[in-house]
Amino acid sequence: MSSRLMTQVLGYAGLLPFFGFCLGFSLLEDWPRSLSIQGFVIYSLAIFSFLAGALWGQEQRIGSPSAVSTLVISNGLVLFGVASILTAQAMMAAVFLMLGYIALMWYEGRTTELEPWYRKMRSRLTTGVVLAHVTFVALHVNGA
Repeated sequence: MSSRLMTQVLGYAGLLPFFGFCLGFSLLEDWPRSLSIQGFVIYSLAIFSFLAGALWGQEQRIGSPSAVSTLVISNGLVLFGVASILTAQAMMAAVFLMLGYIALMWYEGRTTELEPWYRKMRSRLTTGVVLAHVTFVALHVNGA
């Protein structure tokens, strides 16, 4: 299997836990429901940190003039994600993480030279992640 195909398979498969946790949140009760809520937020932080780390890795490989600021932003994004979890409010953490995903996509689009297929995939994945976060927040608002 080619690296490109594996990247796409893993990327799109990575959306499944987001929506699975939303499904658990809406259908389950008690401990499994709580586990789905916490699982969503923790998984989101893990993926967000992974993407910030990928930004770090791209800069290490490319070594562009803006590398120093990108490395600082990469670390700042991870700290922002961790701080969102420390609010101890799952809905608030989800909103902050969603904003972080949007900011990361915006930053990558302005500063990083990405292959067209990868940029398109990242755009679709970010859209899916944002949709999952909107769903998660809506479940909270509606008292699912």
